[in-house]
Amino acid sequence: MKNKVQMITYADRLGCGGLETMTDILRTKFDGAYEGVHVLPFFTPFDGADAGFDPIDHTAVDPRLGSWDDIAELSKTHDIMVDAIVNHMSSDSKQFQDVLARGEESPYYPLFLTMSSVFPDGATEEELAGIYRPRPGLPFTPYKFAGKNRFVWTTFTPQQVDIDTDSQVGWNYLMSIFDTMAGAGVKSLRLDAVGYGAKEAGTSCFMTPKTFALIGRLREEAARRGLEILIEVHSYYRKQVEIAKKVDRVYDFALPPLLLHSLFTGDVAALAHWIDIRPENAVTVLDTHDGIGVIDIGSDQQDRSLAGLVADDDVDRLVERIAANSDGQSREATGAAASNLDLYQVNCTYYSALAGNDEHYLAARAVQFFLPGVPQVYYVGALAGENDMELLRRTGVGRDINRHYFTPAEIDAALERPVVAALNALARFRNASPAFDGDFSWAELNDSSASNDSHEAAEALRFTWINGDYSATLTFMPGVARDSQDPTPVASLSWTDHEGSHATTDLLANPPVFR
Repeated sequence: MKNKVQMITYADRLGCGGLETMTDILRTKFDGAYEGVHVLPFFTPFDGADAGFDPIDHTAVDPRLGSWDDIAELSKTHDIMVDAIVNHMSSDSKQFQDVLARGEESPYYPLFLTMSSVFPDGATEEELAGIYRPRPGLPFTPYKFAGKNRFVWTTFTPQQVDIDTDSQVGWNYLMSIFDTMAGAGVKSLRLDAVGYGAKEAGTSCFMTPKTFALIGRLREEAARRGLEILIEVHSYYRKQVEIAKKVDRVYDFALPPLLLHSLFTGDVAALAHWIDIRPENAVTVLDTHDGIGVIDIGSDQQDRSLAGLVADDDVDRLVERIAANSDGQSREATGAAASNLDLYQVNCTYYSALAGNDEHYLAARAVQFFLPGVPQVYYVGALAGENDMELLRRTGVGRDINRHYFTPAEIDAALERPVVAALNALARFRNASPAFDGDFSWAELNDSSASNDSHEAAEALRFTWINGDYSATLTFMPGVARDSQDPTPVASLSWTDHEGSHATTDLLANPPVFR
């Protein structure tokens, strides 16, 4: 994976066309800003029960969006990442429909996981209560297999039926996906929902030793096909650190809420601690198609005695501040349960979570770009998009608040906004400067006007990259976010390039340019 800024987008929501339209927009309107792209599910169908994450045919491009030829064309200018949906497939798939009709006589019967697959002798109440899942209730949906009642494992929605990754039929299905992607010019796979992909009686069925074994096996098969894998798991932060040791790349899901926490409170202690221990083989994000994670910084969902990066009360306050900044819109999309960490995402655009504050938004992006890892920017965030309440009310799907359909005219209008122009410049600077291929260091800083007491808490963070004659330094000072009258910038940047040394204290009006 290139050390360049990537975009995450749906094929049909960036320009309201298909793969060809999306490719043209990336090559023209975002030329030089995003050198890679994670194309969210474009398989058949791309608009099912979960916006493409419930494929009927994971090896076919939905013809309404284009073909594999369009993916090959995109690969000529951009590194491509796509999703390998490991845990489940659509209940409308030909395979599951055949099982519904023929039951155990179907050759696809071993492909799907039922309650008896994991609990052949039945399950106790304690065992069922110990299963971890991201939704309320038990992970089973009743279906009739050839007229016989069965409990099918459905971790997410009733339309997303879980795959038995222990079966040869299930494994062959997953490998058919890997083979298709490798043959289409794809460079990286995101293993979607892999944390739930290996079930075992007597466990939580989430991020267990069996899960790690599955991830290791998938990684080996991907490497044989020249594919790099990214693991997508929302979980306790210590688990993320452990996961990173076993995979190519892992998302840094703790960064988005920690940056909000720092900007809301002026406190950098939790962020500094995370930077000290975080995995560097990360893909850094602030926003995704799902929302803003919260369990990633809170206490362990399965053992509350294991403290988080911030106290759970602080996570509650973070969720409430997002709701206040978005005029209650995030609460409409997420539900009150989010502040109790019952849901792992807050549905809100990152820009709206920051109350549309351009300076704070660019400061957060600058930190994202400066930390070790490959930065990914969600297409809504790339355009500093606000919450789409109209789409939310039309569909009733909470995550749609952050899944706006941008027309070409809306994209053009957004590109004229100073905050979007500055973000594009910041991305181009991150891509162009050789400093970011060098050595990274960071330090905690105190307010120069305060005492020199060595025990004084840090109020700012400084990040530095050096590669020979090239350097880039970012100073992040979130304490000023508490006082809008303070003229001190939230972030300032200095760098060297072919023309010498430069600096800026205003990322909005004077974004960095590498010459």
